Amino acid sequence: MKYNLLNLTVLFLLPFVHLHAADDDGKLRIIVIGGHPDDAEYKAGGTAVKWAKLGHHVQLVSATNGDVSDRKGTRQEIAARRKAEVEACARKLGVSARVLDIPDGELMPDLETRKLFVRVIREWRADIVIGHRASDYHPDHRAVAQLIQDCSFLVTARRFCSDVPALDAMPVFLFTSDRFTTPRPFAPDIAVGLDDVFDQKLDGLHEIVSQVYERDRGVTVAPPAGDEEARRFWLKTRWSGRQRKEADKYRELLVELYGEEKGRAVQFAETFELSEYGRQPTPKELRTKFFPFFGAE
Repeated sequence: MKYNLLNLTVLFLLPFVHLHAADDDGKLRIIVIGGHPDDAEYKAGGTAVKWAKLGHHVQLVSATNGDVSDRKGTRQEIAARRKAEVEACARKLGVSARVLDIPDGELMPDLETRKLFVRVIREWRADIVIGHRASDYHPDHRAVAQLIQDCSFLVTARRFCSDVPALDAMPVFLFTSDRFTTPRPFAPDIAVGLDDVFDQKLDGLHEIVSQVYERDRGVTVAPPAGDEEARRFWLKTRWSGRQRKEADKYRELLVELYGEEKGRAVQFAETFELSEYGRQPTPKELRTKFFPFFGAE
């Protein structure tokens, strides 16, 4: 399957605004790649806020434009709406957003897209790359996982995609959480408490109206748009359950990272698993340099 050549050419020939988005200020540069416009926000939005509050640079990327979502409008209108939603979400989170112009359901882990991912990661000068695991129900999610793993060596290979400077150092690659067990369950190395940023994550998710508040054919499943207070209460109730369940499931890891008292007290969490590809930091380095949140709650 070949993507729109014009759109991909524009992506490749951008004057690398992302490359020089910030000077070398010693801060981390993190890129989170999800299959659709909401995945990165759902799975890592709270941790993204925590990085951003410390001055680190975070970009949330959607690998597809989400245009087959069963909402009102044409595919073009749906794609435009979803792009606008995650951009509004990113502003609330204090991070950057990017949506690749690949049709929903058509992401392929082929050579063409591998090169695109290498360029995207290099343009952001990523120290950390986060994405789905290969164990996932959605083909776009599985493709993201495969592409990220395929890029883990190539992002530093100077002669591959030589039009964008190779990274000087191998990034750390991590996976977001999931509930799938075949061929093996998710096994996190990092659990990040979100209690201090949970409301800000919800402020961001509130902007992703089509996915958060609607279902098939645009039918509203939450309180109506005019009732802002009820809608936000509905959102908080729903997401409190999700993030509390994640914290409870990985409670012992939270205790290990935060200590007994703080670890037991964490209500909401996001968790990540270190990939065996890419840079292999020591546990101490992972928990102090790359996720510098512990002991500062």
